[in-house]
Amino acid sequence: MILSLAISNKAPLVTSPVSIFLIVLAIILLAPILLKRLKIPHVIGMIIAGVVVGSHGLNILARDMSFEVFGQVGLLYLMFLAGVEIDMYHLRKNLRRGAVFGVYTFLVPLAAGTVAACLLLHLSLMASLLMASMFAAHTLLAYPIVSRFGLTRNKAVVIAIAGTIFTVLGSLMVLASVVGVVREGEWNVMLLLRLSGQLLLYCVALVYLYPRLTRWFFKHYNDGVSQFVYVLVMVFLAAQTAALIGLEGVFGAFFAGLVLNRFIPARSPLMSRLVFVGNALFIPYFLIGVGMLINVGVLFTGWTTLYVAAVMSAVAMMSKWVAAYMAQRTFSMAAVERSIMYQLSNAHTAVALAVVMIGYEMHLFDESILNGTILMILVTCTVSSVGTARAAARLKVQTLLSEDTLSDGADRKRRRVNTLIPVVNPKTATELVNLAIMMHDNSSRQANLFGLHVRNDNSPSSRAVGKNSLDVAEYVASTVDVSLTPIDRYDLNFVTGVLNTIEERDIDEVVIGLHRRSNVIDSFFGDKLTQLLKATYRMVVISRCYIPVNTVRRIVVAVPDKAQYESGFSRWVCAVANLARQLGCRIIFCCSGDTRRSIAAVLRINRFTIRSEYRDIEQWDDFILLANKILDEDLFVVISARRASVSFSSEMDGLPEFLRKYFSQNNLIVIYPEQFGEEAVVPVVDDALSSDVVTAPSPLWLKLKDIYRSGLLLKNRLSRGHRKNRIEL
Repeated sequence: MILSLAISNKAPLVTSPVSIFLIVLAIILLAPILLKRLKIPHVIGMIIAGVVVGSHGLNILARDMSFEVFGQVGLLYLMFLAGVEIDMYHLRKNLRRGAVFGVYTFLVPLAAGTVAACLLLHLSLMASLLMASMFAAHTLLAYPIVSRFGLTRNKAVVIAIAGTIFTVLGSLMVLASVVGVVREGEWNVMLLLRLSGQLLLYCVALVYLYPRLTRWFFKHYNDGVSQFVYVLVMVFLAAQTAALIGLEGVFGAFFAGLVLNRFIPARSPLMSRLVFVGNALFIPYFLIGVGMLINVGVLFTGWTTLYVAAVMSAVAMMSKWVAAYMAQRTFSMAAVERSIMYQLSNAHTAVALAVVMIGYEMHLFDESILNGTILMILVTCTVSSVGTARAAARLKVQTLLSEDTLSDGADRKRRRVNTLIPVVNPKTATELVNLAIMMHDNSSRQANLFGLHVRNDNSPSSRAVGKNSLDVAEYVASTVDVSLTPIDRYDLNFVTGVLNTIEERDIDEVVIGLHRRSNVIDSFFGDKLTQLLKATYRMVVISRCYIPVNTVRRIVVAVPDKAQYESGFSRWVCAVANLARQLGCRIIFCCSGDTRRSIAAVLRINRFTIRSEYRDIEQWDDFILLANKILDEDLFVVISARRASVSFSSEMDGLPEFLRKYFSQNNLIVIYPEQFGEEAVVPVVDDALSSDVVTAPSPLWLKLKDIYRSGLLLKNRLSRGHRKNRIEL
């Protein structure tokens, strides 16, 4: 009998490296297009194409070293993307559920597989345990499908991904135990203790070293190619280190993705490059290589192989379904969520191949088990891919219907936000465009971006600077699939050009960089920004960051009293919340009690799942106390107000000098919310969990409230000689 893992004795039809690569690229291009009409997932299309062109099919290509290398890289890349795309907030929130599901999806297949192998396949206890470890472990083969549907943050998907790591580690423990018993004749407890200790040290080392190295590298090297190569080096270093200490490389790649997660925002050029390279090359190579291992000819070699494959496939799929059903009942989840968890955990490839080869070399498995494993891989991969595509489509529809039900009707009908980004030179264009993109989500409220360069002369040098600046801005936006409209404008001066563009393009918000002071008498904001703030009531975001925004540890937002009564309140809250969600960092709102409840209502209504905290602050003196609390790697966001606004107070006249004196070395964003806009309601709640919406109070009530608060403020100041520091960040 010809083994399924053996390479055919016949020479392949194509041996030229260029021709091999051309055929692989043609498969990657055409297979999804052709099979899409048959409603077959592209994952299965790659595997089927591998079967056809492989040594067990038409023998066009041989599974040479290139497929070995790219296949292994593709598997590691698949696990890395699963880790880096996951929402860390949802992972922390569902970690306990993921652990429980991991225990279910490991123990149930392990027990069922051991019993079935002993009773139905008549294997020894050690061989049965080894085979059962194949059933317990699984590969996230269908993860690209849920990623295409945009469900990577769904609760069921996060639970399935978290459970995968527990099953892989459990299978490795079983494998190590069986190998120890077979080779040494007894169960070696020290081997498991040593492996557990190495695992603990490995995780601690990555958690401690990787963030520090990454933050340092990103601060000193802002080139996109260098950052991309650095991430790949860190991923494969983690995978190789894991393999050296006896762990699977897939665990190292996944764990590296989790550690690097916060440094790679979802809407960033770096993430776009990582996803593009993986989905375009590495992962398809892995899928094609899996297909080239499958020998359909074993179906005609006898009933023994078919019987073994049927038993293995049935036990593997049924036990995974039982585990998903148990998790569904435990956590009261919907049927479609159970289907997602089951189908994601149903595919068996990498660990199954490793285990069966080890068992075959140790003479625990014969050729029928070897061939049966290959057929089991074909069956489970097919069922997993097709089932995941169907379940993901149903879950996506339910998610959209749920979002429409929870969304406010006026919010759904509101047009897309128009954002203007004035760029003066190419050096600041990248930072401003990235900030503007990350302050908006992927929903219908995503901004229409306009890049603007204003010049007041027609000299060739001025035109060249403008064209270069706009080209950089347009390129940065295109790397994350966002369209930016470049505007090269000739006008009287910078402020006039910006104001005219705001009116012509119906701009809703302006994202602009803070100018560099040219002399000691120059003001903090400068004359241009001061004139712009006086001339427009649109939302203005002024940015100054000394470090890349993706290396920020925390976002601290200082909010003035009565900020919730401004018409642009909800917009700036959503903007900073989107920024925190993209960066995966903690956000701290320093505000009064009434404002805190309104912010919590906005976050709840817009379904922001971020780590938000609140610190009470009621007087302007409290802002001074923040100076010692803001660290070099924090982002300090100050919500200011114009003179005609409700939230303006006389102390705000000293804001520029205050920021220059106490926050000259900090990363800073100053936001002037929109005034006199169309938003007429302000969310006000009794607590952080409520979401009632009421209209803003009348001007008379505001005056009475100001008089009452002024009296309380005077009383408190007279009664306390020395005010305690109540702000702790």
